[in-house]
Amino acid sequence: MSSAPAAPAGAQPARAALAAWIGSALEYYDFFIYGTAAALVFSKVFFPSSSPTAGTLLALATFGVGYIARPLGAVVLGHVGDRVGRRRVLILTLVLMGTATFAIGCLPDYATAGALGPILLVVCRLLQGFSAGGEQAGANSMTLEHAPDDRRAFFSSFTLGGTQAGMIIATFVFLPVAALPQEQLLSWGWRVPFWLSVVVVVAGIVIRRTLAETPVFEEQKASGRTEGLPIVVLLRDHWAAVLRVVLGALVSSVSTLVSVWGLSYATSTQGLDKTAMLWVSIAANAVALAAIPLFARYADRVGRKPVFVFGCVASAVVLAFYLWSISTASYALIFVFGVLLSGVVYSAANGVWPAFYGEMFPARVRLTGMAVGTQIGFAVGGFVPTIAESLVGKGAGGWVPVAILGAVLCGLAAVAALTARETAHVPTADLDRVADRGTPVVPAAV
Repeated sequence: MSSAPAAPAGAQPARAALAAWIGSALEYYDFFIYGTAAALVFSKVFFPSSSPTAGTLLALATFGVGYIARPLGAVVLGHVGDRVGRRRVLILTLVLMGTATFAIGCLPDYATAGALGPILLVVCRLLQGFSAGGEQAGANSMTLEHAPDDRRAFFSSFTLGGTQAGMIIATFVFLPVAALPQEQLLSWGWRVPFWLSVVVVVAGIVIRRTLAETPVFEEQKASGRTEGLPIVVLLRDHWAAVLRVVLGALVSSVSTLVSVWGLSYATSTQGLDKTAMLWVSIAANAVALAAIPLFARYADRVGRKPVFVFGCVASAVVLAFYLWSISTASYALIFVFGVLLSGVVYSAANGVWPAFYGEMFPARVRLTGMAVGTQIGFAVGGFVPTIAESLVGKGAGGWVPVAILGAVLCGLAAVAALTARETAHVPTADLDRVADRGTPVVPAAV
């Protein structure tokens, strides 16, 4: 089997990274406004007949439902990406996500349509999850395969930078919405961020249609080396890498614990101000925008594994301090530990995994491998807010079981990473050979 060509120099790597950043920001704007709405209003809009605690559990469960569809989306969209092309799958994910998100803003609430409202909400959430199943893997494959050998982590990290930007935009949109009087918030205010997804879809499609397909995929297609059923080849020949990615992706639970369960715990259980908590999220994600590419560039020099493992271990420790700070109701402590957690230490793992996971697979199953592995792991993370809500105790120390849960998941991710091969200094042209044959990695001179 011939080696894949090295990524070309010039403007294309930067263009691919920019398209991934912007497209990911636009796509995850849609995804994060759902999480914010689930934490703040859906228990009252769609589950008002339940007790406050049960309503919160049901609302958070609808957030997790989207993660059920992610593995299916990963298989289907991964197949499209590895057979038809990376660019086409990125356009498809935007259309699916935008349509589902706009539809959520038009749904009847429980008072109007009874159980039909929550049922339609779950259907739309499943469509969102199906779309998200291929988004990041497609964007990561695109940037990884366009990037120069010595900056693959840096360029591919822009996908995750876009995710953080999407969260910032979503939170900014919800700031004025959350400040509305309760009656207006629950009747029409919460719908506005969802309706704005029309702008998201149009802008994202325009940007992604201008991006060229990767030379790696074009060479695979021209030589007839694309797989008829990538998922079969993946599970037959690369199951160990898939398992590593599944376990590594458990570190994403930190994000959902903070942005969904932590927000609900702070505002509903501890009675903290919604607007203040949203500002903590904005500040943390603004810091992450700078931290993610810095950690990624460092990983291009020292390796993927040490940076990723540091991110996992440090996140487990700081998560406990963040949850403790919420229990103290000290906004200063919440701000400090919130920014340190989501903005700094979590960014170490978050900025490195696009390259780390992508380099585990040969090009012909790369998108499918990343998509399936991450989305199974992310599916666990999607239900972590619901699990946390069932574990949280009463009193000042009620957060401790949740912190232990987060530490266990981060620990599993760190152990999985330690078993992986270091590929930071393997030339792009040799990644297929290493992944296919298990050839020992001999780092090139830096």
